[in-house]
Order: sequence, then C-alpha cells, then structure tokens
Amino acid sequence: MLLSGLLLPLPLQTPNPSLPPISTASLRPRASTIRRAGGGGSGAVPRLALRRRLEVRALDAAQPFDHESRASDLLERRSKLKIAIIGFGNFGQFLAHTFARQGHALLAHSRSDYSDAARSLGVSFFRDAHDLCEEHPDVVLLATSILSTGAVLRSLPIQRLRRNTLFVDVLSVKEFPKNLFLQLLPPGFDILCTHPMFGPESGKASWAGLPFVYDKVRIGDANGRADRCQRFLDIFEREGCRMVEMSCTDHDENAAEIQFLTHTVGRILAKLDLKSTPINTKGYETLLNLVENTCSDSFELYNGLFMYNKNSTELLDRLDVAFDSLKKELFGNLHDILRKQLFKSTQSSLERANN
Repeated sequence: MLLSGLLLPLPLQTPNPSLPPISTASLRPRASTIRRAGGGGSGAVPRLALRRRLEVRALDAAQPFDHESRASDLLERRSKLKIAIIGFGNFGQFLAHTFARQGHALLAHSRSDYSDAARSLGVSFFRDAHDLCEEHPDVVLLATSILSTGAVLRSLPIQRLRRNTLFVDVLSVKEFPKNLFLQLLPPGFDILCTHPMFGPESGKASWAGLPFVYDKVRIGDANGRADRCQRFLDIFEREGCRMVEMSCTDHDENAAEIQFLTHTVGRILAKLDLKSTPINTKGYETLLNLVENTCSDSFELYNGLFMYNKNSTELLDRLDVAFDSLKKELFGNLHDILRKQLFKSTQSSLERANN
C-alpha cells in the first residue's frame, strides 16, 4: 500500500500574524513512496524520518512549567527566615504564633520543656542549645527575662552558628542588651535591638498601630545582611505596627517614664489594696485596671526595668520629690486655714470681751 502524500486544503495560520503561514508543502513528505513497516525496497523511508518531517512547533503553546509562578514561589521562599527563639515562655510563644502564621521556619530553646507548646505552633523545640545552633538559623532572637539575659547569652555555643548570624533582642530595656551583645558577640555578627511595646494582652487581637522600636546597632552590608535585617523588621510592619527607629539611649530615657513610672504607680496602688465599690467613677476604674495590668507582669520584669535602666533611679528620686512637694502644698494650705480660723476665733473672743 502506497501513500502518495498529505493534502491540506488551506495553508495553516500561525498564532503570530507577522509570521508567514505554514506551507502545506512543509508538511508533505518528499516525492518518494513510503512503504509499510516490513516492506523492502531501496525507496522505503524510515518512520522516524517521516515523523520528523511532520513535526509542527507551536509558537504560543503553553509551556510545561509556569515560569512566572515558579519565580514568585522562589521569591516568597527567599523572603522567609529561619528564626531561633531563645526563651520560649509566654512572650516567646506570643511572637512565635505570628512568625509561624507568616510562614517563617521556627526553632526554639528554653530551660523549661516547652516541646508540647512548640509542637502545637509548628516550632521545632531543642532541649540542647548545641543542636539548635547546628541548624544555622538566620536570626537568633533572645526572648528571655532581663535578669537572665547575660547568663543565657554566655551559655550559647555561638561558635556553631554562621559567622554573620543576626542577633535580636526584645527586652524592655535597650542599653543593657546592646552593650552585652557588643561585649560578647564576635564582630562579624549582626545586632538589632528591638522593643515590641505590647504583649500577649495588649496585642492579642491585633498589632496594628502598636509601636515597635528598633535600633540597627551593627548590620553588615555584604551577603544580603541588610536585606535579612529588613525582612525581620517586615514581620512587624506587615502586622501594621508603628515602626519607630530610635537609639537605645533615647529609648531608655523615654521608657523610664512610659514603662517604669506606669509600673511603679500601679504597684503603689496595689499596696493600698484598692477595692471596687458600688459608686466607682471612670477615673477610679482606670486605677483599678492599672493595678491589674501592671501586677499581672512578674516582679522580675519590674525589677529588671529598675536595675537595668539607669534612668529609673533618677525617676524614683523625682517621684519622691514630687510627692513631698505635693504633701507640703496640701499641709501648707491646711495650716493656713487652721491659722486663719485660730486667729479669727481669738479676735472674736477679744471683741466680745471688750464689749
């Protein structure tokens, strides 16, 4: 059986009008007979040659892979960080919840066993800090108490980390961790001091509008280190935080009044054992709430605000002076009133005696 050729009624149109149409001649086998497989003869043409001649390449056909999607996925993966949280207590878990929701890979280490809590958040928990450091996280975040920060940092096997690892703290004081990092970390390590000025209670619904203070103490330029620092800050910016870049010194000056004074007044009021009454005013309700909010934090935190912020001592002295001044003003007015009443009474007595 012979095939005399392929007949197409019209030229094929290419998807691109600027290109010439595909000629039917380009699809027709050459003027040689094609015999069935198994047929002999010198004029037989192999099937492979026929298939190659009949191949048509589509110009705008869908590609086997979506390159734009793959590029987008790659960019998304590169924006994610591997973050090691040191100190996986209440605040560490609070931060981990948002970090995990944004898709970052999380590791954790703590003195206590928080493996169940870590597992529920999709966090890999390490009882041994050596094992955690060998995972080579991009960021090591210290979420320890202020008082234990020095001991925890000294206990970390930082020699097992990459030589340009980014260290971040989230303490309520800033000069103390800054100096500690500069003293104990090798010069190749990056340092970012931060203070999320909210916590599990104030930030449980949303972080939108809440202040996040940071100071880029030491960030290198090479190997994308500045980009890595920005990707960490982007975590908080994506949540709507009010980003405030401020030096550690300025932060502690402001925080002494914002935080330490608030905690001090709340704890003084707690010493008075204030009770709710049937006739509470809005102002009194505010005081009761202040007591509840400040005393819900540990005394260790309050003590750390005092011990590791040199401005706190000065603030206590100013508070004493202000209280003494207020008492003198009150008692001074009282003495004036008593004096007037006394002299008025004496004068009246003399006038009655003379009459």
